[in-house]
Amino acid sequence: MTTEILFAGFGGQGILFSGKLLAYKALLEGKQVSWLPSYGPEMRGGTANCSVAISDTPIGSPIVSKPDILVAMNLPSLDKYENAVKPGGKIFIDSTLIGRKVERDDVDVYYVPATRLAHEMNADKLANMIITGKLMAVCPEISTDFLEDGLHKCVSARHQDLYDLNLKAIRVGAEFEG
Repeated sequence: MTTEILFAGFGGQGILFSGKLLAYKALLEGKQVSWLPSYGPEMRGGTANCSVAISDTPIGSPIVSKPDILVAMNLPSLDKYENAVKPGGKIFIDSTLIGRKVERDDVDVYYVPATRLAHEMNADKLANMIITGKLMAVCPEISTDFLEDGLHKCVSARHQDLYDLNLKAIRVGAEFEG
């Protein structure tokens, strides 16, 4: 079984970090993984997206053009990728930053006010971890196995003091009902 995920938003929102976390976690589970970051020339505020494929068998291409799961952290990303999601797929939206609803009725949609929730926990830069937590909570194909080990791999030695806060943000997202 292969699951293809596309994270999309602005640079600085942690798009690449979220994808890397799922990729490392799946790698530790013994899965086949591809992680392909893509971003505009601007370091912050430009476009950013990250394709992640997780599979039980070798992955033929790292490019995700028809994702099973889309995480849209801004309106331009939702506008661009909404119709690319496979029928029966899932779309996760940061509803703090995206005011419109998904127009499709053949996908499951999760509106998570990730930016607001991050602000409320005094962790403005962790909206990505909140929405990733929700994704892991509702997608059985993305288990929480090896979550802590994967997070240790992704949080740099310089930022290990943020490990617990990242884990807390993931739990906030997983527990969000809405």
